[in-house]
Amino acid sequence: MTASSTTEPVPSGTTTETLLAFGRKRLLGNYRQAPFVLERGRGCELFDTEGKRYLDLCAGVAVASLGHAHPGLAAAIGEQAATLMHVSNYFYNAENVRLADDLCRMTGYDRAFFCNSGAEANEAMLKLARRWFFEQGRPDRYRILAFHHAFHGRTLGAVALTGNPKYQEGFGPPLPGVTHVEYGDLEAVKLAMGPDLAAILVEPVQGEGGVVPAPEGFLPALRRLCDAHGALLLVDEVQTGLGRTGKMLGQDHDGVRGDAIALAKGLGGGFPIGALLVREELAAALPPGTHGSTFGGNALASRAARTVLEVIERDGLVDQVAARGAHLARGLEALADKHPTLAIGERGRGLLRGLRLAHGVDVRGLLTALQLRGVLLTVAGADVLRFSPPLIITEAELDEGIAAVDAVLGEIEAERAAAEVANPTC
Repeated sequence: MTASSTTEPVPSGTTTETLLAFGRKRLLGNYRQAPFVLERGRGCELFDTEGKRYLDLCAGVAVASLGHAHPGLAAAIGEQAATLMHVSNYFYNAENVRLADDLCRMTGYDRAFFCNSGAEANEAMLKLARRWFFEQGRPDRYRILAFHHAFHGRTLGAVALTGNPKYQEGFGPPLPGVTHVEYGDLEAVKLAMGPDLAAILVEPVQGEGGVVPAPEGFLPALRRLCDAHGALLLVDEVQTGLGRTGKMLGQDHDGVRGDAIALAKGLGGGFPIGALLVREELAAALPPGTHGSTFGGNALASRAARTVLEVIERDGLVDQVAARGAHLARGLEALADKHPTLAIGERGRGLLRGLRLAHGVDVRGLLTALQLRGVLLTVAGADVLRFSPPLIITEAELDEGIAAVDAVLGEIEAERAAAEVANPTC
């Protein structure tokens, strides 16, 4: 192994351009990153190294649930870091035990396993389902039914469950024993059932697939099918859980209870943590030695997550998200009415919303134009502008973001009109 050709580190107090140059040189390049460097945050605002202010309407893709630099969360992390950060899972730590109890009490589940991310939580849920039937003397029941356009993570197992070929391309043969059908197509699900089926894995709202809520009655029908066939219902609540949709869990909108759920993203408010929650009957599915996570459930991550849950409960954020989400939905629908050639309509739940754009709109160009105006959003699917702001966002901040989108859409309309004048069609 040879030493790097560049021996000097990034100098302190360096310029934005130098930071960008080092980032392009040293980071792997698997992300398409905007040409500015974020340095600090406050509430729903972010600031770059030039001091420019941005309204954050993506929250790190639904991660910064309490916004940035939340004083209670920052204080809790600092206090815990000065007390105890990590011990092996060969030993209990007090913060993790308390977190498990808090999560089970708030969600109605009985047992918890902790890891570091949503992909890991989904991996654990997949292993739980297969191992459950192995422990029951049915190793032949290993197949998982998932859905086209789903997204469950980037590990090889999670990618196999993700119903989008672009995430699987180039990584070799996918994990066997996975069947994909169209999201919302109950007849296709019925045809795919069989004696080898271990579980159905579903998102209450397909986030990366375009912010698509499950059709009315679909999740309850899946619950009934699983019960009738003795299969498990696994619910990916990585993006929809913990208040994001205006309910504690996304499945609560449909009155459904999965046998197991995966949580992550907003659970730590920005600190990496994931969780698998299961009902008591499945507690024996992963006996000692069958699964683990070195960092999972350490004291620092657990304290962060406990603080997030405390603020959600204390400040009534679930009900507040429902109200703010309705306000956002009205604003996005008004945009679609005002710009019918560019926007088709809104969809989503709570503060997980999407503005679906018409064919031919340059979505990434739209994102760039919004960044120049100081508003940060993300894309879901091919044509949906996704809003997943911090749960603490105000109506005034939502209105600011909607006004920025309105202005950019107006600019696009003006450009199109000017182009038609310059190049009239026959």
